[in-house]
Amino acid sequence: MSVGTSSAPGAQRVRPPAEDVAGPGVDPDDLPDGLVVADEHGHVICFNAAAERITAVPAATALGQRLETALPLEDLEGRRWWQLTDPYGGLAIRSRQPERNLLLPGGREVLVAARYVRAEPAGPVRRVVVSLRDTEARRRTERSHAELIATVAHELRSPLTSVKGFTATLLAKWERFTDDQKRLMLETVDADADRVTRLIAELLDISRIDSGRLEVRRQPVDIGAAVGRHIQAYVAAGQPADRFLLRVEQPLPALWADPDKIDQVLSNLIENAVRHGDGTVTIDVTASPSPREGEDTGTSVTVSDEGPGIPEESMNRVFTRFWRGSKRGGTGLGLYIVKGIVEAHGGTITVGRAPGGGALFRFMLPVAAPAYLT
Repeated sequence: MSVGTSSAPGAQRVRPPAEDVAGPGVDPDDLPDGLVVADEHGHVICFNAAAERITAVPAATALGQRLETALPLEDLEGRRWWQLTDPYGGLAIRSRQPERNLLLPGGREVLVAARYVRAEPAGPVRRVVVSLRDTEARRRTERSHAELIATVAHELRSPLTSVKGFTATLLAKWERFTDDQKRLMLETVDADADRVTRLIAELLDISRIDSGRLEVRRQPVDIGAAVGRHIQAYVAAGQPADRFLLRVEQPLPALWADPDKIDQVLSNLIENAVRHGDGTVTIDVTASPSPREGEDTGTSVTVSDEGPGIPEESMNRVFTRFWRGSKRGGTGLGLYIVKGIVEAHGGTITVGRAPGGGALFRFMLPVAAPAYLT
């Protein structure tokens, strides 16, 4: 393998041919991660654009320098990493360094992994290939997980405190309460237990969505009838029947979906319209182009209201974790879960402004049957 640089310090700094570093036809500057390569003498022969961005060191400065000079890394205890690992003089059987957090000058954290390239097993190191990744994406994920734990813990504390307080009171002073008082306290305990169950279910849903393990058990679903059941439940709970307008286009294509998860989507969207919107809640069920490539038709469900709607600047955050509208309440996880369920079905969901000025949510699902029936 030819390398277009001298091993002597201060030699002309020339980037090696791209195929020598990243493979035929691959430019190291096209790689999303930082790439630093040192030759058999420990001098940098490749320093790609991502490495420049992550380290804030120009490639022209790094090329030709000693690896430990161009990339002065320290571990979290302040020890110089290249002296600790000694890639050229260390164990001859060592082939790599696993990814770990290290510090650049100024204390900025970066994820670093290294591979030692040898011409033969236990032979001298011919190349040290170092990959660099910014930790910001990982930090955002960690912050998101921490916020999720804090939110759920906060939401769990209130109902559990209530359950503990009422049950302790009933056990200690059962005879002192009338039947009506006992019933009221037990109904409160029952409602709080349901709230805890819902929170745990949300947490499990988010875990499955984030890990890509949300299972969809497809069955034939009558989406119009499913919407009708939700409307009937609200009317039975005291909402006026004329607050809801259901319009179902006929004929609809046969829809195969997970009925429980579709109920969860409908419940969340209709509840949002009832709680946060005003006027008539309109649900339109129609045939639509399929969101899945290779299919002609899909099913579209639109839920809209006549309330104040969602501010334009907030629409791009509606489906993120912890987003809440102007009225506080809830965990702010419902629409994040809705989006995850719809996308697990191969569908899409959007938010916009209804003709009456309120919020409008529309989700579209493909209608194809499960693979074992096709």
